[in-house]
Formats: sequence, C-alpha cells, structure tokens
Amino acid sequence: MFSNRMINILIPVLSVVLGLLSGAVIMLVFGYNPISGFAALWNGAFGDAYFFGETVRQVTPYILSGLAVAFALRSGLLNIGVEGQVFVGWLASVWVGISFDLPMVLHLPLAILAAAAAGAFWGFIPGLLKAKLGVHEVIVTIMMNYIALYSSNAIVRNFLSEEGDRTENIAETASLQSDWLAQMTFYSRIHYGFILALFMALVMWFVLNRTTRGFELRAVGFNQHASKYAGMSVGKNIILAMVISGAFAGLAGAMEGLGTFGFMSIKSGFTNIGFDGIAVALLGANTAVGVVFAAFLFGILKIGALNMPTEAGVPTELVEIIVALIIFFVASSYMIRWVILRFKKEGK
Repeated sequence: MFSNRMINILIPVLSVVLGLLSGAVIMLVFGYNPISGFAALWNGAFGDAYFFGETVRQVTPYILSGLAVAFALRSGLLNIGVEGQVFVGWLASVWVGISFDLPMVLHLPLAILAAAAAGAFWGFIPGLLKAKLGVHEVIVTIMMNYIALYSSNAIVRNFLSEEGDRTENIAETASLQSDWLAQMTFYSRIHYGFILALFMALVMWFVLNRTTRGFELRAVGFNQHASKYAGMSVGKNIILAMVISGAFAGLAGAMEGLGTFGFMSIKSGFTNIGFDGIAVALLGANTAVGVVFAAFLFGILKIGALNMPTEAGVPTELVEIIVALIIFFVASSYMIRWVILRFKKEGK
C-alpha cells in the first residue's frame, strides 16, 4: 500500500498538516477565527505581487541555510553554527562589495565567492577540531555563533562604518538586486539570488548523489567505523563536510548583503536565518528538493504572518507556535511512521 519512498514523503507532509491543524485549534481556543487567520496568512504571502516578491526574497536565504544544515546532517554532523557562518559570509560579501572597483562580471562573482570562502573557513574550524581532537561540533559551532556576531559588529563599527552603525552601500557592480524584478513586484526586495539558491540546491544533489566524494561523505555519515574499515579517510571527510556546509551558509549571508539590504549593520542579536535553516532541513528530510519546498513553506509562514494581526487580529507569535508544532511532528516522525505502517499492514 505504501512504499518506503512514499512514507518518507508522507511524514513531512503529514507533519505540516498536523501543525496547521494544531494551530487552528489554538486559534479557536483563544477566540480567533482560524479560517480568517489562515486566509490572512495566505494573502500576506501571495495577496499581490509585492507580497509574492517578499516571500521569494525570504525563501532565498532559507534555501541556502537549509542546505547547509542538511549537507552536514547527511554527513553525520550537526552544524549548529550556520547562523555564525551567515554573519561572516554577509560581512565578507559586503566588504568586497564596497572595497573594490571592478566591472560586474568580476565584482559580483568575487563578492559571492568571498562569502562562500568566509563561511567555509568558519565551518573548517569546528570540522578540524572534530576530526583531529574529537571535539563535538555542536559545542564549537554554538560558541562560534557568538564569536561571529560580536566580531562582525566590531569590524563594522571600527573599520567599515562611517556612521557608526552600518557600512556604506555596496557598489552596483556587486549587487544582486534587479530593477525589473522590483518593478514587476511593486518594488519588493526580490533579487537574483533566488536563482543562485536553486542552483546550489542542484549542486548539493549532484555532489551527494552523483560523485564518489559524495558517496564517501554519506558513508561516513551512516557509519564512521565501517567507512574507515573500507579505506575512507573519516577525518578528511568530516572537515570537507563542514567546509561545504559553511560555504552554503556563507552564501545565505551574501543573499542578505548583496541582495536584500546592500549593506551590513551592527546587529543586537541573531538574524535566525541559520537557526531556521535547521527546521528547514529537518522538514525537508535533508534532501535538496525537500529543502527547497520546506524553505518555501517557512517563507510563506514568515511573510504571511506579518499580515495576520492587521487583517484577522491574530498575533504573529501564533505562526511561531505553528512552526514549532510542525518541527515537533517532524521530530516525532516515528509515531507518524508507526501509524502509516499500521495502515499498510491492515491494507494487506
């Protein structure tokens, strides 16, 4: 009745449905109309061209941060440091964007590569410590999030800022922004980075599923001892996995620095792009295609939620509860799998 492949697809779908239904129940309990609430959410994400453009803009860094987490998880690692890697990628891209006077054909690729390199370096450090000293990557990456936050603030404040709280705008030759896309979406902040994000999802799929190195990375993720016995370099693959994961996260930062804002400002806290990427990866079952769809869902929820208080009187915090419930059901996937298998057994 249900193949294993179909079950793997059904689990995140059912998790989303159960999360939305639970959100509807919570709305009813607190006296809100769930139909009006979800209608307002939908209109906030797709109500007109501007909202659609903003939704795509929000989806773009989510795809890349989700890929960063998913790539590490497929390699048996938990990269909690995506948020910090986003910061250093953002900083590196903006620095290149304001420091060089080059034609766009050179300037934009250089800024994007700088972001990927910065994120890769920030991922290399916990990867090296894990591979050589056995230090757990979760502890190191969590600490490095704070190092990235406060270091980038210090660099912006002391070296890249004239006004004290933000850098100057990047040169147009390093920008991902698009006048025609902005005009078509009533001057939303949609930009060309969305195309790059989709391309990187294709890159992740190809690397993991169509290359020898990708096979080794997945093998190490499944069983390090068996991989070592088969002659694979476990330490080398751990470092490589964290480097590639960090590069994806650095590109997510570039989407903000080169696309959405065009500058970097001093932050009082985290952007949550990296932390939301964990949820995106889990919902997307750590696959490239799944991450893209999950990123769309989270982008819809995040942007659509902004319309809920004004149109339906529903507080935006409710969307955070729905997101948490969706992740809860994903994390409890063994229960959903058990129910599906029971139906499968009864259908025979």
